[in-house]
This record gives sequence, C-alpha cells and structure tokens, in this order.
Amino acid sequence: MCAMARPRKPLLSTDRIVDTARELVDAEGLAAVSTRRLAAELGVSGPSLYNHFRTKDEILEAVADSVSAQVDLSMFEDGRDWRTALHDWAVSYRAALRDHPNIVPVLARGPGRRPAALRLADAVYGAMVEAGWPPAQATSIGALMRYFIMGSALGSFAGGFPDDADAYDPADYPHLGQAHRLAEQQEKVDERAFETGLTALLDGLAQQYARLAPSA
Repeated sequence: MCAMARPRKPLLSTDRIVDTARELVDAEGLAAVSTRRLAAELGVSGPSLYNHFRTKDEILEAVADSVSAQVDLSMFEDGRDWRTALHDWAVSYRAALRDHPNIVPVLARGPGRRPAALRLADAVYGAMVEAGWPPAQATSIGALMRYFIMGSALGSFAGGFPDDADAYDPADYPHLGQAHRLAEQQEKVDERAFETGLTALLDGLAQQYARLAPSA
C-alpha cells in the first residue's frame, strides 16, 4: 500500500486563520467570530486552531494588527514635513478603518503588544519629536489623531439620515429640507467632513508649532 503523500502546503496557517477571521468580522461583526465558526469556515477541527492561537481574543488581536499593517507609514521616512506627513498618514489610516469598520472597537483599546500597531505609534511619535515637538505634546498629538480618525470610522453622519423627504416636516425641522439627499451622497459628505476636520486640527497644531519654533 502506498503511503498518502503529504500536502505541499499545510491545511492551516496563522495567516489563513487571520484572513478568514477578518472576513467574518467584516461581513458579520465581532460576535460572529468563534473558534467553532472559524474551524467550520476553514474546514478543520476546532482543536487545531489552538496550535496557532490560544483564545478567540488572541485571534481578534491578530485581526486588528493585520488592519494596522495596512496603514502606510512611508510619509514619516521620505522627508515630508510633519504636517504633510500627519495628513497623509491620517488619510491612509482612515482608509484602512473604513474598509474594516467592525474591528475598530478592538483597535480602540490601544496598541497593546500588537507589532504593527506599535510600529505605527512609534512612527508617529518619533516623527513629531524629530520635527521639534516636545515629547509630551508629541504623545498628545498621536492620541488626538487616533481619537479623530477612529471616531470618523465608527459610523457615517450622512448615512444616518433617512432617504425620505416626508421624514422632515418643515414645521418641526425647518432647516432639514434637503436632509433626505444626504444618504445618496454619503461617501462625498463623509469624505468632505473628514478633510474639514483634519484641516482644522492641523491648522490648530500649526499655530501651536509656530509658538514653539523659537525654542524648538
């Protein structure tokens, strides 16, 4: 009897588990992820997952870090000034979160021990300090930007208005006569709001930086 040949690739890998878990989170939310559900999706037995992850929380942490790894950090290394670098990083960060909004609550806990998230924090803080910001303010800038970007990814302002003109009685809402049109322009409205807020934040930081310039 001939021995069965071993598969060229293992049936299970850390990357495959993370990719499948991320797809589940994207499609159905955090509650959809369980070791039993993942095993079924992957076509393996439940205990085999424990060779790679000890708990469901570890899997979600890995999913969160895979999203952090999608954020571009090159702007902190190629000579862009601090304001331009912050702007471009914020746009890239929001794009990653916009594509994976259901994982934001896990990301919001902070970087923890996640490698990609720690590299992200290190890049932002290091760039601000190198630009002349005092360490305490560099920390505050990183926190401020994270609050703003994550908040923008948690939901859509425009998408929260019903696409129904009858929902806005002029007697009750005299200024919302066009609000029913927001839903159909959701992406444009939300993008514009993000850019407006980001510009306002960076303008304010630039004013603070100008006051620091002599000492910096």
